[in-house]
Amino acid sequence: MRNDKDPPTLPARVSILRQGAHLIASIHTALDDSQLLRFQHELIDRVGRDRARGIVIDVAALDVLDSFGTRTLRNIARMANLRGARTVIVGINPDVAFAMVELGTDLSGVLTALDLEEGLALLNATTGAGQSLPARVNRQTGRT
Repeated sequence: MRNDKDPPTLPARVSILRQGAHLIASIHTALDDSQLLRFQHELIDRVGRDRARGIVIDVAALDVLDSFGTRTLRNIARMANLRGARTVIVGINPDVAFAMVELGTDLSGVLTALDLEEGLALLNATTGAGQSLPARVNRQTGRT
């Protein structure tokens, strides 16, 4: 039984997985506006809980992306940035990209990549998450 104080759970249409310092959010089917807002809330919450440095949002399963969806993705990227995580949107289908340009909706200011592999590579390059952290030096001994 769900407590009213518990955050709303995401429908099975979305999965959020952690991979190293990044979160991978896959949207499996179209979401209505209220589901998009729950997705936004849960993803931004997970940035803090998982101390994520990057987010990849995979929209490959979507055959349409309306103005509300586009604005929500931009807002997620901005909110995540304020919480210290970079966002990359991946998998925008050619027809969706064409329609977005024709309708004047865009993801300006948001990183995009062709697919998950390129999105993760872009995040690793922009966040340095693919590199090991420098060793801490003990000030008394001068050793790591």
